[in-house]
Amino acid sequence: MKKISQFLFFAILICLILTACGTEEMSTSKDETSNTNAESSAEVDNNDEVIRIAMKSEIDSLDPYQASATDTEIMMDNVFDGLFDIDKNGELVPNLATDYKISDDNLTYTFTLVENATFHNGDSVTAEDVVYSYSKLAGLETGKPMSDKWSVVEDVKSTGKYKVEVKLKNIDSGFLARTTNAILPSGYENQATQPIGAGPFKFVEHKVAQELVLERNKDYYMQDKIPEVSKVHFVIMSDTQTAILAMQSGEIDIIPGINAQSLMQLQDSVTTISGPQNMPVIFGLNHKAKPLSDINVRKAINMAIDKNQIINTVMQGNATKIDSNFSPAMAFYYEDGVEGYYDFDVKAAKELLETAGYPDGFNLSMTVPSHATMYTDTAQIIAEQLSQIGIKVDIEPVEWSTWLERVYTKFDYESTIIGLTGKIDPYDVLIRFENGYSRNFINYNNPEYDAAIENAIQETEDNKRAAYYKEAQMILTEDAASVFIMDPDTTIAMREGLTGLKLYPIGKLNLEDLTITE
Repeated sequence: MKKISQFLFFAILICLILTACGTEEMSTSKDETSNTNAESSAEVDNNDEVIRIAMKSEIDSLDPYQASATDTEIMMDNVFDGLFDIDKNGELVPNLATDYKISDDNLTYTFTLVENATFHNGDSVTAEDVVYSYSKLAGLETGKPMSDKWSVVEDVKSTGKYKVEVKLKNIDSGFLARTTNAILPSGYENQATQPIGAGPFKFVEHKVAQELVLERNKDYYMQDKIPEVSKVHFVIMSDTQTAILAMQSGEIDIIPGINAQSLMQLQDSVTTISGPQNMPVIFGLNHKAKPLSDINVRKAINMAIDKNQIINTVMQGNATKIDSNFSPAMAFYYEDGVEGYYDFDVKAAKELLETAGYPDGFNLSMTVPSHATMYTDTAQIIAEQLSQIGIKVDIEPVEWSTWLERVYTKFDYESTIIGLTGKIDPYDVLIRFENGYSRNFINYNNPEYDAAIENAIQETEDNKRAAYYKEAQMILTEDAASVFIMDPDTTIAMREGLTGLKLYPIGKLNLEDLTITE
């Protein structure tokens, strides 16, 4: 079998992303009813363990092709399997596929499937399901891909019960990373209310703004990975202090993404794992909102922000300073020439504002998701720092669903604070700033940047591909596209007696890894 090597994460362990936005299409649920899988048993096996996990954000869609919020992906990833998955080292490993071949012209991918996998409804996973899933993602019938990244697919067909052929319109060196997308049962159209996958956990119930309940899939095709945990309750707790009190009282077993200050309240009673997130946190500037369309204004804002103060105050030093939309964790593709490009210099920032025609500053609104203290605390510090050059910031805290709709979908904002979900392929990180991309909420537009990342995706030689991505990073930084602040570390807190969880390079909490020792 051919092993797929990714070059993104040499000599590092990078981890799950906790509260950010992804780049897939999204849908925000307004339904206040409870969705329940009537076929799933509500009873827990005798002597088996129920685990309760605190999550900051509500599910934005149970349909994996409509979800965009990282917390949603973290929870629902346990329900679905793709042809391949990501291990803790950032490498693609087989799931529903056993092997693959690429044609000499790099346009045709042939996948061989496992023959013992079943969906949660008992149906076998076959090539027909892959054809259905990939055709839907690529919009082959509707003409509208569900994600811009799937528009490269020209055709998908079955060449046998367990063999699939995917033909691309042009070379896409990041296509294999897309094969981690969920495979869905052919013709099943109720994923948004009663999701069915082939993963290690089955959907049981979703109570809007309260919890998501999953149960162990005893028929999981990878027998050595059948979860030890019988049932999982993802409990929505947007307030960190509420989650801490719940863990102290025994109501919660795991808190992902707990900050260092909060962890001090739990240190004597929990086990932790920590590491970098590969999640660029940015002060996003909407280029269609004046005066942010002026590059001198954006440069002035960059010079007026002391990133070290933010890191030391908000993260207690547990973060890496960044200067482009790329974490140093993506070692092979990282351009270190961007480091320190904009030194903290209030005097120079004032001079640039005067050059731009704003000697007395201006008013700026900042729309910030209220569910994460990392964002709200960062916003307060930036507002204070920008006041030193005359920019008066009006902070508008909004609920996560409102942020997704207004900022991420409608681009109706001036500035924002957000962490951008890590991806395993650099193209999926940098496409966020490509002109015409449906999730380019910054409204960034530079043809040279677009050319660099498009050249990269069609390049199959790794060093040349890396050179294009480094060029793109430098262009972003030179244009002061936004303020790229930090890649924060993350910590998962677990009650005593739980072990086995690993840190992954993307939004992931693999619960089949979890072991109960007491």
